[in-house]
Amino acid sequence: MERFEIRVDDALLRDLHERLARTRFPDQLDAAGWDYGTELGYLGQLCAYWKSGFDWRAQERALNALPQFRAKIGGLDLHFVHARSPHPEAFPLLLTHGWPGSFFEFHKIIGPLTQPEAHGGRSEDAFHVVAPSLPGYAWSEAPRARGFDARRIAGVEAELMARLGYARYGAQGGDWGAVITSWLGATDPHVAGIHLNMLFGGPPPGEVNPEANLDADERADLADLARFRRDEVGYQQIQSTRPQSLAYGLSDSPAGLAAWIVEKFRSWSDCGGDVERRFSKDELLTNVMIYWASGCIASSMRIYYEMRAAGAAALPGRVEVPTACAVFPREIYRLPRRWAEARYRIARWTRMPRGGHFAALEEPALLVDDVRASFRELRRG
Repeated sequence: MERFEIRVDDALLRDLHERLARTRFPDQLDAAGWDYGTELGYLGQLCAYWKSGFDWRAQERALNALPQFRAKIGGLDLHFVHARSPHPEAFPLLLTHGWPGSFFEFHKIIGPLTQPEAHGGRSEDAFHVVAPSLPGYAWSEAPRARGFDARRIAGVEAELMARLGYARYGAQGGDWGAVITSWLGATDPHVAGIHLNMLFGGPPPGEVNPEANLDADERADLADLARFRRDEVGYQQIQSTRPQSLAYGLSDSPAGLAAWIVEKFRSWSDCGGDVERRFSKDELLTNVMIYWASGCIASSMRIYYEMRAAGAAALPGRVEVPTACAVFPREIYRLPRRWAEARYRIARWTRMPRGGHFAALEEPALLVDDVRASFRELRRG
């Protein structure tokens, strides 16, 4: 287990700036807005800032302020943040990101979780935080064989927590991190409980009319989910069937990579159509730069293929550990509580007043407060 620092070569940055300067942008229909995908005018402005205004070295220094490590786990060199609280009785908490995010998503919540008293909290709510980059993301080694789905990633993370000496811990996740965290709750006896800010699943099996007795909020949630499945899953179909073909363009063009990723930050967040109402250009580009600098876009997308190949076995059965759910109003998957209870042992259910898919970046205080409350009883054993 070795300390790790991000050190992007100057040559890579020079090459990046040259590619940005040579970008051949496509045309766009008049008044198309974002309806056809990433809007041309916005992407042009973002790429101009990326080339001439964005200070990667400053972002690199900020990332390196987080205690990062690499270790051989499950046969792979795994990159992870391990931020121990100064409080020795702190409870271990594993944070798992998804796509198109990264460990960067958690940079706003690590301090409040590890040192709550410095951020308006109480010392008894302190956590030791572990935040790995998923295999094939950022500076975690990519698997070289088929079949590395969410269950196998959960096994890697369980091994990591054991190697770190945590015999009992909690886990939190959204997006693919929610599926991986669910697998941890279902398979690792060392997990005391889980916290999710997104839920996958469907209606309780065998129900003739599963949408009966839903309240107005739950009906609205399902209507939003239907719209998402109708209008938003093109990326998912490509990444779950032909990710390699897509990866050539995204690996070669920084503008293409930014367009593919930033569109999701706009569409899936609680931004009202203005992505920079929720994320600054520096935040958007730092996340994109992690993909560009590490060259991980191809390997990051393969989980979609592997999960599709796994079929019915992609999701765990019933999860019996206590499960807390933070339901953000602009999250892309929001299930009725009764549906969730068919798969999870729900111990806490919180409807948030605002926020979307990238909760740790969008609404860090709301997420931290809910995580603290969710584990207060569980941490006592």
